[in-house]
Amino acid sequence: MALQENPVTIRLKSVKNVIIVLSGKGGVGKSSVSTQLALNLYASSPIARVGILDVDLTGPSIPRMLGVDGHGVHQSSDGWVPVYADGPEARLACMSVGFLLKNKGDSVVWRGPKKNGMIRQFLTDVRWGELDYLVIDTPPGTSDEHLSLLEHMALMHSRLSAVIVTTPQAVALMDAMKCLSFTRAVNLPILGMIENMSGYVCPCCGEVSNVFSTGGGEEMARKEGLRFLGSLPVDTELVTLLDAADLEKSAAVSDVQSFGLLQRYTATPSAELFKNIRTRMLEELDVLNTVTEGRVGIVMK
Repeated sequence: MALQENPVTIRLKSVKNVIIVLSGKGGVGKSSVSTQLALNLYASSPIARVGILDVDLTGPSIPRMLGVDGHGVHQSSDGWVPVYADGPEARLACMSVGFLLKNKGDSVVWRGPKKNGMIRQFLTDVRWGELDYLVIDTPPGTSDEHLSLLEHMALMHSRLSAVIVTTPQAVALMDAMKCLSFTRAVNLPILGMIENMSGYVCPCCGEVSNVFSTGGGEEMARKEGLRFLGSLPVDTELVTLLDAADLEKSAAVSDVQSFGLLQRYTATPSAELFKNIRTRMLEELDVLNTVTEGRVGIVMK
């Protein structure tokens, strides 16, 4: 049966996989996980094409983490041109409301309908082109942005999946359960769970301290029948790297042209750990894609 078409499916017809990154609460490092996921998918193949869409409208942080903060979005005859974090190679496309603000310190005070309209524009007006993966970084919890996103992409259910990010503490796991409940209610497939901030590795001696406990995410995944994709300790090198994106403009432009961000990221301890997470996630995605024909669509009530 031919896929029904609407403005979203027409625009995203050349996007093979859409991976939505979710978290039950704020402060668990969901955006840093989204950034690492995009970088790892990009590095998985010399021809992989990746997009990252930041729909955390009130707290957009992806542009800063990718080192493209302050760049503008240009209009073409075929829609908005996304910002390419890798410069001329144009294999890592990024779109965020952060590119549209006059001043990066401006607050976004929008009600639900305006948020809905902005997300629809991101999905219908951005010239994404051919992508192997579109990673979508969402706000914490399950709010207007999540409902709008799934409503607009409901006809693309065969290409949608999600990853849940949590930290080991009980309060974060409780909120992650609510997030999991949401995905089950709307029939959104889960590739697995990532436990972030699972211990702290001392940069001097390498000793691991379980500042926030550890293992809670893995235990929850086991109980709920989810694939545990892996755990990530607090990595001071990664924190410094993602925070250091707010550089002098001339330095930032030079960095993008050589995609020095990726080079510096691969030298962090997190990069090696995330390779294993990427491998497990792609295994789950392969399984999911083989059973696409039997999947029930996204349920919007």
